[in-house]
Amino acid sequence: MNIMGLGMRMRALVSGLALMLAAVQVLAASDVQSVRLWRAPDNTRLVFDLSGPVEHKVFTLTAPDRIVIDVDGANLAKPFDQLPLQNTPISGLRAAKYDADTLRVVIDLNAGVSPKSFTLTPNQQYGHRLVVDLYDSAADAAAASTPDVPATATPSTPTAPISPTLPAIKLPPLPSSKRDIVVAIDAGHGGEDPGAIGPGKIYEKTVVLQIAKELQRQINADKGFRAELVRTGDYFIPLRKRTEIARKKGADLFVSLHADAAPRSAAYGASVFALSDRGATSETARWLADSENRSDLIGGAGNVSLGDKDQMLAGVLLDLSMTASLSSSLNVGQKVLSNMGRITPLHKQRVEQAGFMVLKSPDIPSILVETGFISNPSEARKLQTAAHQQSLASSIHKGVRQFFQENPPPGTYVAWLRDSGKIASVAREHVVRSGESLALLAERYQVSLPALRQANSLKGDVIKVGQTLHIPATTLASQP
Repeated sequence: MNIMGLGMRMRALVSGLALMLAAVQVLAASDVQSVRLWRAPDNTRLVFDLSGPVEHKVFTLTAPDRIVIDVDGANLAKPFDQLPLQNTPISGLRAAKYDADTLRVVIDLNAGVSPKSFTLTPNQQYGHRLVVDLYDSAADAAAASTPDVPATATPSTPTAPISPTLPAIKLPPLPSSKRDIVVAIDAGHGGEDPGAIGPGKIYEKTVVLQIAKELQRQINADKGFRAELVRTGDYFIPLRKRTEIARKKGADLFVSLHADAAPRSAAYGASVFALSDRGATSETARWLADSENRSDLIGGAGNVSLGDKDQMLAGVLLDLSMTASLSSSLNVGQKVLSNMGRITPLHKQRVEQAGFMVLKSPDIPSILVETGFISNPSEARKLQTAAHQQSLASSIHKGVRQFFQENPPPGTYVAWLRDSGKIASVAREHVVRSGESLALLAERYQVSLPALRQANSLKGDVIKVGQTLHIPATTLASQP
């Protein structure tokens, strides 16, 4: 090797060492700047705001019970502020240098918890973060949806839980001839996730929770219906956990509420989303491949029983269930959108489809409602007013009621009203999907082919995917 070549290699080596040293120095310079706390019904979340990336490990100690977090190469920028520890399993929080290279944070406990932790890279609202979730029982920790943590998150699993408690046995609701129709209302975002932020720091998480509570009030005033809030306060819930909560509450419909944002502040209008066909196909595969989700269905938590089916038949049944749920989602979504169009401008005139995680339930019809653009100053002002929130809730309520009056689940009070002739079926709409024919729809809705043709001014039986068909009303005979 000549002198020139050796010199080039030496310079490259020195440069590489300099870059590595710089990276180590950056990591070592990270400070824990502050800590934030949120309490949820089944867990407590601590978020440590950092000046840069860190490595950490979590372990537990007993006598007394406490959780220890060692953060490598970090310093405490300032003492922790007073945290709202009431109604949490935390009795105290302290931090100090364990050695020259380690900051030790100790969480003193007054109740048994199961901790999980991960780090997050910066986003539009926050910088680097270390997140520690304290679940009230080992079962809740096991059910936590770690896939909902961003792909950039780095989890750390503790060595053992502290004083794990036995999970409560939750049985599915018993069938009743006149049970309520259950609507799960999911207010998007929450806790350290504010969602979109409008002019004047209007938080999406706050606005949609207010609308959710108003929608719950209106639905609960309607005999035969019961609304359940997925998120009841300002705390974060992982996306898959939201549908799990809805399933445990026996939901017949899942409605997720949001307030959109766009790069252009001029964007405006409400919209409704259902799951895309591609999203449905991938989710069917995931449920079949995921033993935990499969056992959840087998155990009776959902409306699809796969316990006695082989893999191929289970796949067909689950695919049929997903298809039926998607069809119902499009149906109820269009009714909600039509009613919303009477009180606020629409961004799109038809239900849109996308692969949103919260819509991927194979056994619960699910829609995502964007109540407006919070990034639009005019819409942001309206979204904050009680009058507009009541109007939005009313329009969603009307669409939901119309859907279930036409398609009441068996065994519900609304189904009993319809079957006893106390209410009659009404005219409805159907958006044509791939594989459907006019004859199939006539049979599904129990109307004659000539009546279906006449209602839609059709000269033949040719229909197109995406076409909206008017389904004529049918009269139900009264029964004694």
